[in-house]
Amino acid sequence: MTLFRSKVLICLGGNQISTVGDPSQTLLQALINLSGEGLGIRAVSRFFATPSFPDKSAPGYVNAAICAGTMLSAPDILAALHRIEQQLGRQRDQRWGQRTLDLDLIAVGQDILPDRVTFESWRELSQARQAQVAPEQLILPHPRLQDRAFVLVPLADIAPDWVHPVLGQSVAEMCARLPRADVAEVRAI
Repeated sequence: MTLFRSKVLICLGGNQISTVGDPSQTLLQALINLSGEGLGIRAVSRFFATPSFPDKSAPGYVNAAICAGTMLSAPDILAALHRIEQQLGRQRDQRWGQRTLDLDLIAVGQDILPDRVTFESWRELSQARQAQVAPEQLILPHPRLQDRAFVLVPLADIAPDWVHPVLGQSVAEMCARLPRADVAEVRAI
């Protein structure tokens, strides 16, 4: 039996054809690749069709979430996610642009990285500013997860009771606080 130090939440998404096929096929391949990177997958959400964010006129996404266990550190997990994205054709040309695969590290247990002050400053950024700048360091939990139905609805499938270490709300509670129209746009495939 493998022991895991941390419970990891990761969201997957894509809206472009990759070297292995359509976005659903790409997400399936990413799951296989994640297992080969020291991440023991414990649960996988359903796949969901979601509108493109923030440009709703772009092709829609397929999104999912996983819960995994690992002995890896948060930076090592992020490096593994970036390797898998690259293997499956991800180009980092434009922030929030279209992509073959997006693997977002949402949370590692109850870790707040790099510290609460930095986390809070990123959480409070306006959407316009977020679109212009990316953090130079890993911020955990993901500073905008509480605002995004395409993250919370898949997470609710696998980790509804996970509690945000800063907000003190479970995934189910954060999802219930989203606008109903946003949640309705996230449809199981």
